[in-house]
Amino acid sequence: MFYTCFTPFGAMFYTFVENDAIVWQTEQKRNILLIINNKIYSIMIVPILTFVYDRRHIASSKREAVVELRVTFERRAKWMSTGIRLLPKHWHNGTVTNRVDAKELNAALDAIMVKARKVVNAMMDAGALNLDEIPSRMEALTREKRLFVDFCEDRAKVRVYGKSADTADRYDRFLKWLRAWGHIVFFSDVTDRNIMKMDEDLAKTGMKNYSKWNNYHRFMNSFILDAMDEGMLKRNPYKWLHIEKEKSCGLQKYLTLEEFRRLERAPMGTESLERVRDLFVFQTYTCLSYVDLVAFDLSSIQGGEDALCSDVSVYTAKRGKTGVEFTLLLLKGAKNVLKKYGGKLPLLSNVKYNEYLKLVAQAAGIDKPITTHWARHTGATMLLNDGGVDMEVIARVLGHSSTKQTRETYAKLLDNTVVDAMKKYEKRLEKKRKG
Repeated sequence: MFYTCFTPFGAMFYTFVENDAIVWQTEQKRNILLIINNKIYSIMIVPILTFVYDRRHIASSKREAVVELRVTFERRAKWMSTGIRLLPKHWHNGTVTNRVDAKELNAALDAIMVKARKVVNAMMDAGALNLDEIPSRMEALTREKRLFVDFCEDRAKVRVYGKSADTADRYDRFLKWLRAWGHIVFFSDVTDRNIMKMDEDLAKTGMKNYSKWNNYHRFMNSFILDAMDEGMLKRNPYKWLHIEKEKSCGLQKYLTLEEFRRLERAPMGTESLERVRDLFVFQTYTCLSYVDLVAFDLSSIQGGEDALCSDVSVYTAKRGKTGVEFTLLLLKGAKNVLKKYGGKLPLLSNVKYNEYLKLVAQAAGIDKPITTHWARHTGATMLLNDGGVDMEVIARVLGHSSTKQTRETYAKLLDNTVVDAMKKYEKRLEKKRKG
């Protein structure tokens, strides 16, 4: 059951709870419990906005009085002048009447109400309605003419033009989060304090520093820089704040050789999952990122498509992300996938690919949240740990600009490789000593 009650202090929405009652309060709305006849009701209070004429009762047939906007919330009221003064005969049921300019004045009042509701809703969504801040925020909204979040959406259309569908999806997810989060709505909200709150709120979700930066702060910083270029902001908080953004080494984002073999051979049940599995297998054998996987071109194989039938098939291209050239040998596993699909990989969007990979892992009995990038890490890990391939060669295969980048990414794995090698060496020494 649902009831609504309007009081001088706000609108109260009553929701009946029949069984277990939970006392709760969110950051966005003030909620309290009401018990009537042993029944529990949850009450949510929201602000009320209305126009009031002649609050001080000074108007007369010859004396004008002002129309004010009143915002009431939690037993408090904020009054703001609209600047419109009228005689009593020109105000009826909340509208201007009996004046030649009545239409224009009512339109002005409507605009004020829309602006006030935008400000109040933004503050409620952000979790804190400060009545005293409403006038300054309304003034800022008038001065700015458009919201920062609207600016971000306009710029996103430019930034994703000509980019992959995955890039567009990433921007879309960020913008939806930004509006739902609600703390940065106006240009004046782009402050050090709000960027710090953004980082803190993301951290509360358990998100790691790399993910916070790569999926949220990076986009926010880009939009702020765009706004500065257009003269809409003068200062970038990111210049002064230290936001942790160290890269994940990816050590936990790879399959062991045994797991990969299991995935490679496991029945998938459907052709769709089999195509996704085969794509992951091809990625693993080639260490390609998703962007470079999509750009894979048989003509870049030395000797062309006919080279697939030879013992040595060398593929050379440039990374889509950095432009760095990479070279790799198409191993038998990769060539088998290419032959299976007539040289044309069964590509799909990054988002869908990642969704289906979870099902592929389940079908193979692997309890890991694999994604497309796991294939690249898995391939590099097998080259390093199981193949004993030199770091210089791995850097060339991955398209890293230097071995420093490769060593930083796979440092822990390299340590494990060294430890394993030393253990084997120790066993050989022990065997010789006993012999």
